[in-house]
Amino acid sequence: MNTRGVLAGLSLSILLSSLGTSIANVGLPTLARAFTASFQEVQWVVLAYLLAVTTLIVSVGRLGDLVGRRRLLLAGIALFTVASALCGAAPGLWWLVAARVAQGLGAAVMMALAMAFVAEVVPKERTGRAMGLLGTMSAVGTALGPSLGGALIAGPGWRAIFLVTVPLGVVTLLLAHRHLPADRPAAERPGFDRLGTVLLALTLGAYALAMTMGPLALLLVALLGVALFVRVEGRAASPLVRLSMFGDRVLGASLVMSALVSTVLMATLVVGPFYLSRALGLDAALVGLVLSAGPLVAALTGVPAGRVVDRFGARRMTLLGLAGIATGSAVLALTSGLLGYILPMVAITAGYALFQTANNTAVMAGLPPDRRGVTSGLLNLSRNLGLITGTSVMGAVFAFASGTADVATAPPGAVSTGMRVTFALAVLLIAVALCATRRLRVRVEMCNPEVARLDDSEGVSP
Repeated sequence: MNTRGVLAGLSLSILLSSLGTSIANVGLPTLARAFTASFQEVQWVVLAYLLAVTTLIVSVGRLGDLVGRRRLLLAGIALFTVASALCGAAPGLWWLVAARVAQGLGAAVMMALAMAFVAEVVPKERTGRAMGLLGTMSAVGTALGPSLGGALIAGPGWRAIFLVTVPLGVVTLLLAHRHLPADRPAAERPGFDRLGTVLLALTLGAYALAMTMGPLALLLVALLGVALFVRVEGRAASPLVRLSMFGDRVLGASLVMSALVSTVLMATLVVGPFYLSRALGLDAALVGLVLSAGPLVAALTGVPAGRVVDRFGARRMTLLGLAGIATGSAVLALTSGLLGYILPMVAITAGYALFQTANNTAVMAGLPPDRRGVTSGLLNLSRNLGLITGTSVMGAVFAFASGTADVATAPPGAVSTGMRVTFALAVLLIAVALCATRRLRVRVEMCNPEVARLDDSEGVSP
């Protein structure tokens, strides 16, 4: 097996899925004009993709465990590529939205199974580096999307922002087909939990819509859905998610931390543009340049973070990553000015890259094959839920602390106050995440033998 070829295919899968998220945002004003639609209508171009990923990522991860990850990943890449072509050829807005749902389903498969494959094909002592590489590709896709999308809209037009991923999808499919290892034959395949899948998708969809669109009734539907899902899974012969998994100290702590950290990260994306433009008076070009510093730092630190995790252990690096995020958030809550924004953002982004690599490594390394897909899906889901929650909750905190209904027209002092309060809350959230590390134990033997002995002596759940 060519490990480099496998990692190339998996890395491009992650790049495609993150690019699919970020490249469409910049095209919304153009799409509104092209289809003579309102902003609320064209928002569904972005929302449809995010909903598909969020609601289905756990289910496709579990399906990969059951039917074989290779065949499902190849199908997901193919679906993403075909759906990208359909997006580019869309004759109307709702055709485009439907194609984005299909594209999001393909992205969910790629995101869930790429991480699961790393645990299967990469030696344990190099898991951190591979996870760091996937994190780097995700950051590159996020950073590249707005600039590439803007250039394509200014040149060939809006259809090109979807069509550009078609040739990249073909290359990814060829690499994956050639290098991914064959699925292992299973003597007995348990049934797929269809009822649990439907319930989870509806519950997550209701929560995501409640957070992005606001109806309280949807949040109540989501809470009811959680209760029904727990009841159904407790009785299912072959559940989508075994409830006993949440008794695993590693997984439970990691999911909580991932959601909290992603909530804080989204605060930087929600608050940053308003602070830079309203409080510091930067023009649009400079705002874009400053905001690109975060993804650039993540792209540069992903692989080195993986090497550090392999060398010193995932738990220690999880603590260090969280400390970096907390420090950056505290500085943002206490200082002002352009340099007082950029330097803390570097600390937050570098800390996030280190945390994500260490957290994913701690959970995925050493997992039994029949749990890798669904566990990867849960990790990605916790991150997505954190991003969705951060958009709504941290945005609401920012607006409330600014003392105005419309932050876009708020005076500079009010925006500065809103940012300080928002990141003071961020410090508290990271403090909760740091408390969760007390339950975190690494399940993989790292290169450092002291870490391995510590893990073995503390009774890690299998």
